[in-house]
Amino acid sequence: MKQKYYLAITILFLLSVSANAQFKNYNVKAGIQYNQLMPFSEFDASTSFLGRIFLGFEINETISFEIGGGYGKYKTNDNFNAHSNTDPDHYVKTDIMPIDARLKIAPFTSENWNPYIYVGAGVMKYSVKEVPSSVNIPDYNKMEDGWTGIIPAGIGTEIKLSKNVILDLNLGATYSFTDLLNNFVITDFKDGYGQLGIGLSFVSGDDCNTDIDKDGLTKCREEQIGTDPEIADTDGDGCKDGDEVNIYKTNPLNKDTDGDTLIDCDEINKYNTNPLSKDTDSDKLMDNEEVNNYMTLPTDSDTDDDGLIDGDEVLTYKTNPKMVDTDLGSIGDGVEVGRGTDPLNANDDLPPAPPKEEVKIGTVIVLEGINFASGSSEISPGSEAILETALSSMKNNPAIVVEISGHTDSRGTRARNMTLSKDRAESVKSWLVSNGIESSRIETEGYGPDKPIDTNDTDEGRLRNRRIEFKRIR
Repeated sequence: MKQKYYLAITILFLLSVSANAQFKNYNVKAGIQYNQLMPFSEFDASTSFLGRIFLGFEINETISFEIGGGYGKYKTNDNFNAHSNTDPDHYVKTDIMPIDARLKIAPFTSENWNPYIYVGAGVMKYSVKEVPSSVNIPDYNKMEDGWTGIIPAGIGTEIKLSKNVILDLNLGATYSFTDLLNNFVITDFKDGYGQLGIGLSFVSGDDCNTDIDKDGLTKCREEQIGTDPEIADTDGDGCKDGDEVNIYKTNPLNKDTDGDTLIDCDEINKYNTNPLSKDTDSDKLMDNEEVNNYMTLPTDSDTDDDGLIDGDEVLTYKTNPKMVDTDLGSIGDGVEVGRGTDPLNANDDLPPAPPKEEVKIGTVIVLEGINFASGSSEISPGSEAILETALSSMKNNPAIVVEISGHTDSRGTRARNMTLSKDRAESVKSWLVSNGIESSRIETEGYGPDKPIDTNDTDEGRLRNRRIEFKRIR
């Protein structure tokens, strides 16, 4: 029998590991207990028990208050006094009915168990029901009946079984202020008992302002928006419900708020895209298309910096949005579109050969196709074919002196554009000088946005305005 009892306790403990109950933040806790008693008295202890019911109320996360009452049998074996051989037994049997109030202190709580200590005070009704009949001592057969004060104390632990059910194991002792629980007095030693108890507690409700799943939202708030107050990430997108509601403004009930087939938390942490917008960079391609189909940057509308947005390259011009010069004809796709040539045909990339006649003073030549890295003066590799044309003209006319001028569109500050246009003109000069042209034959100027040759209201117009010009000055 004992083996079955201990086996049942072990199984309950193992099952409790994955349970999900709450030890804190409840409204009321009710329970039942069974206690095996070991009587303390002048007589030998015998098998005794106590059944108990209780109600518990939380004071704070460490201390709770409990009030309870019970009924039990207090049984001792009178081996102290002489007995007749005709007595079948020497037992003293007493009914006990304790009522007490306890403070329970739980200094720490793990996920699956909650150890505590307790101490309390109360009263107990006792009534002696049976004594050995053959003991010849005055008043021995007068069975006592009355009330006494008691002080219970002990230790225990709570173990999770389910959300609202908790297994309670405890070990303690109860001291009484009477020596008559066994109907016999020898000294001033008071009677009492030790106890080993097992019970079940049933939890009711929880505080609306608690955050059970630690996701940054209270239970009340989660009930309002429909998320699960016991799951930190209701929609399973990798972001806590509280972060979705308070920081990202995404829907914690939908793992793909904007419907672009990218999970919200991947957009935030992996792709750096906007989980509230299907097209983060406004390039006419959805974020998931850029990530999964075209391998372009969903946060950069012009992945290859050729002056054409990715969506136009894919949908309108059929060019490669990851290549500056799709047809490898030495002229960038944006330049070809801007001047009306085919970015898919390499044969129309290079302009006609320059005229053999001498370049006149004041003549302006626009070098179409010279590209720079976005926001910098670094010449793109695909621009060298155009620069070779200018280099050839300088070598064929060794006496001329030219001004190289840089121009920008109107986006950005004027001060920044003035500096950038000057730096780009200097980059072209440096390239020519490194290829054999005397530095004294080249002057540079940056005009920024001040001399547009087209409108700045369209992509094509801005593309034409971003240019390098050669002008003979001597």
